[in-house]
Amino acid sequence: MKDQIINPLDLPFDAEEMLAGLQPWIECESPTWDAGAVNRMMDLAAYDLAALATVERIPGRIGFGGCLRARLPHPDAGQPGILIAGHMDTVHPVGTLDVLPFRRDGDRCYGPGIMDMKGGNYLSVEAVRKLIHAGLQTPLPVTILFTPDEEVGTPSTRELIEAEAARNKYVLVPEPARGDGGVSTGRYAIARFNLKTVGKPSHAGARLSDGRSAIAAMARKILEIEAMTSDDCTFSVGVVHAGQWVNCVSSVCEAEALTMAKTDEDLEEGIARMMSLAGDDDEVVFEVTRGVTRPVWRPDQPGTLEMYDLAREIAQEIGFDITADSAAGGSDGNFTGALGIPTLDSLGVRGSGLHTLNEYIEVPSLPERARLMAGLLMRLT
Repeated sequence: MKDQIINPLDLPFDAEEMLAGLQPWIECESPTWDAGAVNRMMDLAAYDLAALATVERIPGRIGFGGCLRARLPHPDAGQPGILIAGHMDTVHPVGTLDVLPFRRDGDRCYGPGIMDMKGGNYLSVEAVRKLIHAGLQTPLPVTILFTPDEEVGTPSTRELIEAEAARNKYVLVPEPARGDGGVSTGRYAIARFNLKTVGKPSHAGARLSDGRSAIAAMARKILEIEAMTSDDCTFSVGVVHAGQWVNCVSSVCEAEALTMAKTDEDLEEGIARMMSLAGDDDEVVFEVTRGVTRPVWRPDQPGTLEMYDLAREIAQEIGFDITADSAAGGSDGNFTGALGIPTLDSLGVRGSGLHTLNEYIEVPSLPERARLMAGLLMRLT
């Protein structure tokens, strides 16, 4: 190794070079529910990491794609170190590139999943690459774990993430930066629910009054559920499936709901309210099944706050400042932070429009946040 007199913040991160490397990742669409597509994305990441680390592919389960785990060479390999945790699945179905192609427009670059969170994942790999090429050795061993199912609550990989995090001293999560460019030192709790109404079918023209519409009943329930939203606990329904024939009164309607709360107590109250809605009325049955839950990650953990202080110091050396706060919207940082493992989240790119057809990153944030990541990897001890 070279004499470590190189300042990692001075490494030659280049926005154009990084965009060129990121483009194949964005053009490899990887929606959560398409295991084959997610696995193709993991193949690309494995190729980019192959010359840098020992790469392991972990098969998927319960219908999801597999994971990628990369361990960087280190004299203390096997000892607690740093885990970089990211997900490669996106909310965008295959074909989104037709309406949201990878394209550069000034300081903005667009594409499905570019902000959430392939941009952050890529800059993490680039930070590692630049450190290795400069001959710099991180004080602690570094592991990268890319997973396939975060956008649906991490049902297949939570245990793997928690187990990997428990082997390390710190967790870095390159999810998108907060709106002001800051990082997350905590996250709200989230619970998901599967909803189902079962009605009574009939011919919608000749025998309309004989039927009991599952769709109409679900519509009423959606209004009731979303009206429960308060400052402490939000409720929303984002998925609805029902009906095959317009001339049939629907007998089954299924939906998915999500509630988010700032505290575990508020979440449990919200869960109880959702579960209490189950029952039957006018020959229509309403079923509520609890799905996956992300626990509250409290923002006042000493180890995490010390990581933020270090990150802010590094950012100021680079030439910008970062704030820290709890964030709405879940991430796998919920799991590692709730375990009490020092975790710093939202280390990824700045941008806007995530989960929409206007998703973009601010191009200057690629080298900026890569330097931040490299600085953290070199200074966490």
